[in-house]
Amino acid sequence: MRRKRTGLVLMAAMGVAAWTQAASAQAFGLRELSRETKECLECHQKLDVGVYQQWGSSKHFRANVGCYECHGAQPGDKDAFDHMGYTISVLVTPKDCSKCHSKEVEEFLGSHHASAGRILGSLDNVLAEVVEGNQGMVTPGHPEGVSASAVNGCWQCHGSEVKVLPGGKLDPSTWPNSGIGRINPDGTQGSCNACHTRHDFSAAQARHPDTCGKCHLGPDHPQKEIYEESKHGIAFFSRIDEMNMDSSKWIVGEDYWAAPTCATCHMSATKTQSVTHDIGMRISWNNRPPMSVRPEKADAKMGLPGKDVSWQVRRSNMQDVCTSCHQKQWVENFYTQYDSLIELYNTKFGKPSAELYALAKKTKAHPTPFSTEADWVYFELWHHEGRRARHGAAMMAPDYTHWHGMYEVAETFYTKYIPALEDLVRDARDSGDAGRIKAADALQKKIDEVLNTDDHKWFLGKMDPAEAAKRKARQAEFKARYKD
Repeated sequence: MRRKRTGLVLMAAMGVAAWTQAASAQAFGLRELSRETKECLECHQKLDVGVYQQWGSSKHFRANVGCYECHGAQPGDKDAFDHMGYTISVLVTPKDCSKCHSKEVEEFLGSHHASAGRILGSLDNVLAEVVEGNQGMVTPGHPEGVSASAVNGCWQCHGSEVKVLPGGKLDPSTWPNSGIGRINPDGTQGSCNACHTRHDFSAAQARHPDTCGKCHLGPDHPQKEIYEESKHGIAFFSRIDEMNMDSSKWIVGEDYWAAPTCATCHMSATKTQSVTHDIGMRISWNNRPPMSVRPEKADAKMGLPGKDVSWQVRRSNMQDVCTSCHQKQWVENFYTQYDSLIELYNTKFGKPSAELYALAKKTKAHPTPFSTEADWVYFELWHHEGRRARHGAAMMAPDYTHWHGMYEVAETFYTKYIPALEDLVRDARDSGDAGRIKAADALQKKIDEVLNTDDHKWFLGKMDPAEAAKRKARQAEFKARYKD
């Protein structure tokens, strides 16, 4: 006989009963392990000892929520299959978790995290699928082939589109996968165990910055390394024993005050805010694109509910976190510094380089991405160096803001990007193609226009005489201060 998912209904009923029947009062959850779960454990506590022990240390165990309550499925589910007389699914999706954690899932599904799988087919993915890879990984779900670089790289953070094979088996190119924007067979996006690793689903683990470091590190978004450099990270790792990470409540300034983690600032509770699983509700700049934009603009582009939440509201939310440890003036002055760096990057490098690139693409012999030096240089200018600078300023890591950030942005812009654009101009003018020649003239005009602005004219030896005199005086003061 096939059993259907009944444990969750029982859980809800028992939760109500717990409040109304004093004689059988108990904590929220099932009164005891379900018959289905007990039968699962007869085998799996021997076959999967690690999984069994992880579950045994979890709050799910204490609430009598077991194997079947999460893995039980309906016969019509796309990924359902028969296992020892039960209809189950290997995948546990946000839809499954929402049976008990509806608020958390609703917030998560409205976030950029849950939408991370939309990278599939983007310019970033072109790198992994074409430039770095080929179609050599052939599976039943991808008979035409797919790039192993994308499968093992991009998809493991952003999420794969899980493909189900006959009998409920999952295609090896798309599973295992805990990418936070995973596209699931039931139509949901996301993976809760990207942060709450199965099968203990620990809140303490999700609060630790190392958990975020699975994805948020490296040349293009090194938030993990930035955090470790910052005073926040230094305080955390030197006082981790004071962080009270296992607290169910975990309110900053109440349950701990030694340091914040990623979760503290972006998700966790304060004395006036509850936990949120939408990590965008406390950021006032989206620093992912070539130019930083306000988050509601990015949310509107992606059709997310955050489009109706202004950056001012989000900043107020984050400042509430900040003032759990810092005074108001400190917080306000930090945001003045941060906004100024974003404005500097956007106006001096972000906007001009984007305008130049739009013209540069018209000069190319063919439109293939990453086919010229200018393509690569522009991509790294904003995608790597520009992001590092902006994220470094957001999280107060001066080395990433300067040496790994704005310094490399400037070096790339002046010594690589401008020369690469000028090479495109020469190549187009030599092509004999009237259209490309016209595009080259427009690009050269824009190059000259940009370099003759106040921000860049120093590069042409046209620094304002007053500014040049000021710089010379500053150098003299420096030499006098550090003379032998």
